[in-house]
Amino acid sequence: MSKELRKQQALEYHTQGRPGKIEVVPSKEAKTQRDLSLAYSPGVAEPCKEILKNKESVYTYTAKGNLVAVISNGTAVLGLGDIGPEAGKPVMEGKGVLFKVFADIDVFDIEINERDPEKFVQIVKSLEPTFGGINLEDIKAPECFYIERALKESMQIPVMHDDQHGTAIISSAALINALELQGKKMSEVRFVVNGAGAAAIACVQLYESLGAKNKNFILFDKEGVLYRGRPGLDEVKQHFATTSKKDLTLPEAMQGADVFIGLSAADTVTPEMVKSMAKKPVVFALANPDPEITWEAATASRKDIIIATGRSDYPNQVNNVLGFPYIFRGALDVRATRINEAMKMAAVKALADLAKTPVPDMVMMAYGEKNLVFGPHYIIPKPLDPRLISTVSPAVARAAMESGVARQAIPDWEKYTIELDDRLGNDNQLFRIIGNKARKDPRRVVFAEADNMKILKAAQIVLDEEIAHPILLGEEKKISRIALENGIDLKGIPVIDPRREKWNKMRYDFADLYFKKRQRRGVNHYEASKIMKDRIRFACMMLNTGNADAVIGGLTRNYPETVRPALEIVGTEEGVKKIAGMYIMVTKKGPVFLADATVNFNPTSEELADITLLVAREVKNLGITPRVALLSYSNFGSSNTPEANMVRKARELLKQKDPELVVDGEMQGILAFDKEILKENYPFSELVDKDVNVLIFPNLSAGNIAYNLLQALGGFDTIGPVLLGLAKPVHVLQLGSSVRSIVNMVLIAVMDAQQKCPRDSSGSGNEQ
Repeated sequence: MSKELRKQQALEYHTQGRPGKIEVVPSKEAKTQRDLSLAYSPGVAEPCKEILKNKESVYTYTAKGNLVAVISNGTAVLGLGDIGPEAGKPVMEGKGVLFKVFADIDVFDIEINERDPEKFVQIVKSLEPTFGGINLEDIKAPECFYIERALKESMQIPVMHDDQHGTAIISSAALINALELQGKKMSEVRFVVNGAGAAAIACVQLYESLGAKNKNFILFDKEGVLYRGRPGLDEVKQHFATTSKKDLTLPEAMQGADVFIGLSAADTVTPEMVKSMAKKPVVFALANPDPEITWEAATASRKDIIIATGRSDYPNQVNNVLGFPYIFRGALDVRATRINEAMKMAAVKALADLAKTPVPDMVMMAYGEKNLVFGPHYIIPKPLDPRLISTVSPAVARAAMESGVARQAIPDWEKYTIELDDRLGNDNQLFRIIGNKARKDPRRVVFAEADNMKILKAAQIVLDEEIAHPILLGEEKKISRIALENGIDLKGIPVIDPRREKWNKMRYDFADLYFKKRQRRGVNHYEASKIMKDRIRFACMMLNTGNADAVIGGLTRNYPETVRPALEIVGTEEGVKKIAGMYIMVTKKGPVFLADATVNFNPTSEELADITLLVAREVKNLGITPRVALLSYSNFGSSNTPEANMVRKARELLKQKDPELVVDGEMQGILAFDKEILKENYPFSELVDKDVNVLIFPNLSAGNIAYNLLQALGGFDTIGPVLLGLAKPVHVLQLGSSVRSIVNMVLIAVMDAQQKCPRDSSGSGNEQ
């Protein structure tokens, strides 16, 4: 994001509902007296006895095998410095969230009020019985080197200081590929490294392990160059003090250098320095949030450069999230006693190799790329690549086994890879991916009912995050008052009131167009002008005339009152006879799509087939392969009632219209999600051993009841209803939608607009 997150939004995020970002959730049933007797006394005694007999069985009977401690004393928090353990706690909780989201690893964050490295080591050592791994975080140098080394020597579980090794591992993978593209050898290139903190030292040590020569490094810290005999250097820095020139400057060192590694501060490298480097240079400007030299300045200075940064808005992002979740995942799954050099090297190679393989469509969609291939602008995988867990983690686990630090073998690697994907659901990153795509090409989204606090908060968020360009419809004074009362900044967001005189010309123009469209449908010119004061119709006309790219409505009005104007003014896509409504339920195992729960009361077989095709197309547009269950109260011909026959016939029509679509039915809801029952009783089904992600209901009543029950009982996010089949994007909010749901709906609307309203060569949307 180019704009800073607003302070109030950040504080609200951390305080809304339960304070903080994490909670402990039981993984077993704990509802009945029997459950509690098994969970605690007296039943808990049995696993205790087993662990007493064999300590290794603690991995069998407790959460230790999937539990990592994120531990810090808050002495070197990224971007904030020495802020102490309490102030550092939100960061550690955040790290725990990343572990869970990217690798399904549970985390307890532990903030220790101890600066003495020896005492710190003793405290962490005493925690070994609880955890399967230790992630050290934000501990200042040089103490962090001693702490990690001492813990690795004395503990029998994996220990890693991510600030050191995360950047080292990811940048090493990028460096291998960059040098390959530039036609240079690791053992021959000359390095200049600006920064000599924990991350920089870990980087150069790993580069040495990859074949770089010690004599080819020149390092700088805040005091200047690391030269031989410089007082105050610890043993590690002395190793990289390779020059005798005490007054050597960074510009001088850069002359003729092949590789620049920056882990320092913004704007410390100039275009002139880059120009002075050797032919085909590699520049890793990794200072955050602003690099040592910007992507634009570096690439403008010379065409033969390969550059990486730590930023997500440029190619080649060196991001630690590519490493630590998957490294710990692999280490935990073989109960490794440590994370050794072989495991780190395995992660490096896996990341480097993954960048050379064909990139999934979902990833290219997320980053707005049409042809993302290995080359100067793609030397390292993208953080949202779903293949990372099933690529890096097995490589790390295998290296642990081969290097003798694994206490448990993985007997079936193919099964293990499938299990890794299943941990998160193949599509678990859906809205992060859609968000990335929206930011690549934000569109104008008009909110038809803007005199609402939730709408205004959502509008501010989508503007700040550069997801969309919001337009607000409503009474300007009322909107300003609501914004002021709730601390919402609407600067830069246009407000239009169709009832105000200043907007008369636009309203009259819209009325003329509406009259021409509806003059033979009982509408006269006077009524058309009056109707255009209705905000949802005004918004739809803005969409139809190219003054907006998408419409969001429905938060405070009945569903038909939004859908009807959309059909009147925007109309349906070519070939679409009936529109449909789809809900998205974001579950732990990925999104599930439900239709039709909002529009069609009692569809025929032909209509149900058309609804299914609309949903399947939308799911494919999201980069997901649809696997469809046509639901009924009967299973594969067990009933001959008209409704069961209707669903059965719909499936036959679907296979005629789209033979490649994975779809089956009629079937009861339980079969869609219980693979064993389906396989045992109906082994002929197309859905055997497949994860169903699309549910098609036989009528509106069944769909709406099921959706509302799931929403009330499920405990997961829902988005919708997403209208399918309209010529241009109009989407309807559910009554009482949260701010988060509104923002997610905007993401869907922007992606819809990108597909239905492509920009012309001038960069503007096509107008009608």
